[in-house]
Order: sequence, then structure tokens, then C-alpha cells
Amino acid sequence: MGLIYEYMENGNLAMHLSDKNASFLSWETRLKISMDSAQGQQDWSICTMVASHAPIIHRDMKSTNILLDVNFQAKLTDLGLSKVIPDEGGTHVSTKVVGTPGYLDPEYYATNRLNEKSDVFSFGVVLLEIITGQPTITKTPEKVHIIKWVNSMVERGDVKNIMDPRLERDLDINSIWKAIEVAMSCVSFTSTKRPTMTYVVMELKQCLAMEFGSEA
Repeated sequence: MGLIYEYMENGNLAMHLSDKNASFLSWETRLKISMDSAQGQQDWSICTMVASHAPIIHRDMKSTNILLDVNFQAKLTDLGLSKVIPDEGGTHVSTKVVGTPGYLDPEYYATNRLNEKSDVFSFGVVLLEIITGQPTITKTPEKVHIIKWVNSMVERGDVKNIMDPRLERDLDINSIWKAIEVAMSCVSFTSTKRPTMTYVVMELKQCLAMEFGSEA
């Protein structure tokens, strides 16, 4: 039996963040893609919870698994590594660590305990990619992770050098700062300190509202 997938005209998100020949993504479009991705993960989690009466973790949220249609609306794909939390009322499942380096929840990696906040961590890494246009791990000999790279500039208040240099400089600085704050809260080392996807969606909507307000 074959599988039929919807054709997504604009490929995956990673192409547009790293390929100079791909269509340029404005800040507004990036915010919408971020919101679509977060909302998609939240909706998928709710649907599977209703169907199976147990939380299901995606385990492989990354920019290559976010596809874009002709209008750059984002859809989350590839559920091949998804995992059910089997115990009723359970909050985690112990399982062998799988996923993509750079996006893996460090708590899951250290303990083999997977929970719903593991997907939140991975989304936070994707959001940092969207904001910065940088890969998850730099291609320099030091191979610095994007979280460490961004955090060093956050400590200096250097927001302009965090954002993708291809973006216009007359953007709403509060919108960008808020998006960075959301991303950094998602990638907290301890899962209990990470927000829910519901909160992330709400905050990204506010980022978009700020950007629209600055254009008025």
C-alpha cells in the first residue's frame, strides 16, 4: 500500500532559511510560519489525545519537517518517530533516545525520559533558526549550538546581530525581542521551566500583532 502526501509548492522551511536561491522570507512571514507550526503541533497533540486518550510526542520537530504551501502556510510532517505516553495520567515515557542532533531535548538525552515539553524544546530551536537564519550548529570548527550563540548576544542586549541580517532593519524591535524571549524559554534545560505550546501560540500572536501595529 502506498502513501499519498499533499504537494507543498514551497518545499520545507530549512530551504528558505539557508538557500540563497530560495524565496526570501520577511519577518511577518516568518512569524506566521512560526505560529502555524506551533498551532499545528498543538492541534495534532489535541487530536491524538482525543483519539488515543494518551499524549503523543512528535520527537522530531525540525525545520526540514515543516513544509510550506503556495501561500507559505506551514504544516508539520513526519510522524515516524512519534511516541505515545502509555500510562493513563502519565507525564513521560522512558525510551531509547532518537531524534535529530541539534534539536534534541537535553533532559531527554540525559535521562531517556520523554515528555510533552521535549517537543517544546525542539520547537524553540526551530524558532531560533527562523529568527536568526542560522543552522542549529555553526559550521565553524568550534561547532557552537545556536542556543549558546544566541544566549551570548542576549546577555549583551545585542538583538540586531541575533536577527537574520537579510531582514529589514526597520522592524518592530519589541516584536523581535518577544520572539527571542519565547524561543529561549522553550529551550530551557529543565522541562518544567518550558512553556506549553498553547502559551507559545498566544505569545507569537502578540508578536505578529506588534509587527502589524508598527506598519500602521
